[in-house]
Amino acid sequence: MSSTARPDDGGTSNSSDSSNSSAHGSAAADPLASLAALPGVPEAVESVRGSVDRVYGHRVMRRRSSEVSAEAALRGARATAASEGVDWALEEVRRRSDFGVEPDARTVGAGLRVTAEAGQLLDIWPQSPLRVLARLHLVAAGGVAPEGTVGRPRRPGEPVDGPELGLELPGADEVAARLDGLAQLITGGTAAPALVTSSVVHGELQVLRPFGSYNGQVARAAERVVLVGSGLDPKAVCPAEVGHAELGGEAYLTALRGYASGTPEGVTQWIAHCGRAVELGVRESTAVCEAMQRGAA
Repeated sequence: MSSTARPDDGGTSNSSDSSNSSAHGSAAADPLASLAALPGVPEAVESVRGSVDRVYGHRVMRRRSSEVSAEAALRGARATAASEGVDWALEEVRRRSDFGVEPDARTVGAGLRVTAEAGQLLDIWPQSPLRVLARLHLVAAGGVAPEGTVGRPRRPGEPVDGPELGLELPGADEVAARLDGLAQLITGGTAAPALVTSSVVHGELQVLRPFGSYNGQVARAAERVVLVGSGLDPKAVCPAEVGHAELGGEAYLTALRGYASGTPEGVTQWIAHCGRAVELGVRESTAVCEAMQRGAA
């Protein structure tokens, strides 16, 4: 694909090469790989790969990929705030400079900060995902959340702010155990496609709500880290946040509850939903490329 050729998405292991596939080939050693084999998931994975490949093949990407990346980041940041109920117009986000006073402005500012920070944490994620999550929460909540609660999982009895998900809130001990399990899956490497891994990371963080605030924005930023760091979207031009916002809160919650159920059908539904979100993010950036090609942007 000329100058925009990408490494194969294959998996999300530390080295992103095929050697880890044999080291983690069985479902017992690589539980994420077993999810990749669920009925319907391979089709979702292939659909996403094809969609991403098409935008990377656009002629504008050969010359102006950095501009497309910057625009995708802005639109992703706006969208992750919209998923929290703060749906500002894109041009309002673009022109504003003060995001630290009003609650809605703080939500949008947090979206801008975590989206930007995600790109700086790609090398840290495979070795220390919990450190990355702590940093994302610090960037989102610093100066807003109560002192001493920022950048660490919540403790017993601490409240959780944010949209109502209609899911039981796990206790602090369960949160700690499941975060450790998630970290082990990431640091151990996996042969699962990036869509599967990013969907599990996103879903697990939303179900757990490990922090006292900004859990949704942290979850979607972590999804971004996996999609970009895996090699599926190395230039960060496929903002899944846009797709999640466009699909709407009701569809998001329905799919998330499917994931929380733990059933094969529910997990498949969630992975497919996340795949559709990536595809809608691709559509957004394709439109940006088309506008640039016409000289309209």
